[in-house]
Amino acid sequence: MKHLYLVIFFLFIAASYGQDSKPNSDIDGFKLYPNPVTTGKVYIQTAADAPKKVLIFDVLGTQVLETTILGSELNVSDLDAGVYVLRVFEKDKVATRKLIIK
Repeated sequence: MKHLYLVIFFLFIAASYGQDSKPNSDIDGFKLYPNPVTTGKVYIQTAADAPKKVLIFDVLGTQVLETTILGSELNVSDLDAGVYVLRVFEKDKVATRKLIIK
């Protein structure tokens, strides 16, 4: 009987962590191109065109790049070919995309 209560308790805790109290909105007018990247530069455009904090993670979840861009051009020439996760923060909004570098 104690095991049943313990399982229910853990399910309740897991469900409460799975709910996001403030959902992250996607950035309005978000465009990422070219993808896949072949030139070492990727362009990130948004409707607000405000400064953007950019984080790039490899497939293992290790952060490989953190920068802030004021325009739309991001230099990724230092990254090896592969698949990455790109996370962009602009004002109070977030966009997450898969980024492929060839």
